[in-house]
Amino acid sequence: MEGEVWAELLKKEYKTFSMDLAGKKLSVEVGRVAAQANAGILIHYGDTTVLTTIVASKEPKEGVDFFPLSVEYSEKMYSVGKFPGGFNKREGKASENAILTSRVIDRPMRPLFPKDFRNDVTIENMVMSVDPECRPELVAMIGSAIVASISDIPFAGPCATTQVGLINGEYVFNPSQKQWDDSDLQLTVASTAEKVIMIEAGANEIPEDKMIEAIYKAHDINQTIVAFVNQMVAEVGKEKMSYVSFAVPEDMFAKMKEIVTPEEMEAAVFTDDKQTREHNIDEITAKFKEAFADNEEWLAKLPDAVYQYQKKTVRKMILKDHKRPDGRDILQIRPLAAEIDVIPRTHGSGMFTRGQTQICDICTLAPLSEAQKVEGLDPNIVEKRYIHQYNFPAYSVGETKVSRGPGRREIGHGALAERALVPVLPTKEEFPYAIRLVSETFESNGSTSQASVCASTLSLMAAGVPIKKQVAGISCGLVTGDTDDDYVVLTDIQGLEDFFGDMDFKVAGTHDGITAIQMDIKIHGLTRPIVEEAIRRTKSAREFIINNVLTPCIAEPRKELSPYAPKILSMEIDPSKIGEVVGKQGKVINEIIARTDCKIDITDDGKVSIIGVDPEKMLQAKEMIDIIVTEFYTGQILTGKVVSIKEFGAFVEFAPGKEGMVHISKISKDRIEHVEDVLTLGDVVKVVCLGKDRMGRVGFSIKDVK
Repeated sequence: MEGEVWAELLKKEYKTFSMDLAGKKLSVEVGRVAAQANAGILIHYGDTTVLTTIVASKEPKEGVDFFPLSVEYSEKMYSVGKFPGGFNKREGKASENAILTSRVIDRPMRPLFPKDFRNDVTIENMVMSVDPECRPELVAMIGSAIVASISDIPFAGPCATTQVGLINGEYVFNPSQKQWDDSDLQLTVASTAEKVIMIEAGANEIPEDKMIEAIYKAHDINQTIVAFVNQMVAEVGKEKMSYVSFAVPEDMFAKMKEIVTPEEMEAAVFTDDKQTREHNIDEITAKFKEAFADNEEWLAKLPDAVYQYQKKTVRKMILKDHKRPDGRDILQIRPLAAEIDVIPRTHGSGMFTRGQTQICDICTLAPLSEAQKVEGLDPNIVEKRYIHQYNFPAYSVGETKVSRGPGRREIGHGALAERALVPVLPTKEEFPYAIRLVSETFESNGSTSQASVCASTLSLMAAGVPIKKQVAGISCGLVTGDTDDDYVVLTDIQGLEDFFGDMDFKVAGTHDGITAIQMDIKIHGLTRPIVEEAIRRTKSAREFIINNVLTPCIAEPRKELSPYAPKILSMEIDPSKIGEVVGKQGKVINEIIARTDCKIDITDDGKVSIIGVDPEKMLQAKEMIDIIVTEFYTGQILTGKVVSIKEFGAFVEFAPGKEGMVHISKISKDRIEHVEDVLTLGDVVKVVCLGKDRMGRVGFSIKDVK
């Protein structure tokens, strides 16, 4: 009987769907695995395999006024045939790459779920096999859209994602990992059948027109994926479930407008001071609470209702009257300020203020040995020489909350600023330092990530990092009407315009091109005219910031490093001599370090970095290493210390582990009976090399020094 059960299980029917995607086979198995999820698939692209599932709770989540979507991307080390690092040999918390991938999946999909849906939804992607030719991140993005589309969970898809590289001026679609790493462009574009819904990019100063071309080439490829998913929906898609709507009742809105008129709400929200606006809204909310004291259902929905009332008010005034909450023109940037050397004794610091958004960025320099080692699904351990971290404390928005380390948003903002600055950093050969930037948010009212880019440019130049060009960032917003051509694009959005608007389109770059993009939207996509206008707006805005704010503050990187920054002296030695410099159990190199107060790093190919603060001691360390790795030659004059005295002569140490003997007959021009008559232990003496004797031994003389 048991055998018959197994036989039936093995006969379990499932469907496989396949398509050609950028020259490689994409296949999806539906019904083979994870049958208890709302939908589960095994998706293959080449030999890359990802298990993707989606599950929704049966009941709405209590006490929330937002859609509770969770997206997970899980990197399994067995997928690349590796043991996890660490003592437990088990995958731990998500890597930075996994967090960033989860965010890229979440951002285009979240707006396609109903706004009044409150059931918990979790999308999980488990990377089970990795083919270096097919990036698992892309497979997870496509798989997530598929499971949402074929499940019974309400979702206005399908959507699709394509990645674009640029190598030697040619576009590469869905590139391999190596192509992605080597590319001048790392672009990810998500689309529905009609519109672009998400853009994320890192770029090596790509011109705006070239970027727009790449975006819409990816959009065209996305249409083939959307058609493929629609075929799957037609064959295996489930009927969408009904759900409890948490939309604010129309009669509640009508009553709220009687209590607080639209004109009164407009007066409350239209101010350039965030604290004043919040105070006004608190007073209005108190009026509603008093009026609805006997209506528990309405009280439960009041926070969302007040939010919606503010949103309708702000959107109407922007769209119809082109009136912004702080009184600015549609194209106008908030007041700007830039400072450097704000924090003493750091290697470099810069502060950038835009309206009520303020970022202080601190630059720290260290030897290359301090570079961050990142273990992931790459077959090699990757070293990050440049690290950008972003912090967003509660006080920056006037709130109180215990800090529990960086969340996904903080990690995402740091990564965005990092991408923006990578193209202008000097090479290791030009500047042999590891670089850490930390962006501290002092105050927040919109687009702190792009303020971080500006502040980082200031701190890098103040620290003396020879960046190639200045980088600035800005964000554009959007308010749309009932038709595709009824919209207003806003330059430099503040928090309120972000909350109540439809788009947060962040672009960073130099005078010559784009270095980073991140686009978030809350609607079902953007038309091409909106994308083009937003990119054009951000170009003129960032050029204004560079010309009028960054350059007047500091026009070019300082020529000298901070006195508190480590100095690095580089040299190269014969790799075969590394053992002599290091010595047995590190004895020689540790002695050099102890004598000179310098840190010494040696790579396997013989590159030596001497790190210190005192230039004289650094030169002393270099001289010691030179002596150790260089063969003595006749006529060479050296300075050393007497470390041993024998009847026949004295031994002089020129560098740790490097000694020579001076025969008693070569100590003084006068005849001496005992070495001690002239020399004592610890004496510092000059000697000249006499060359090798018949036995191959090198001799030295004190008396023959000229």
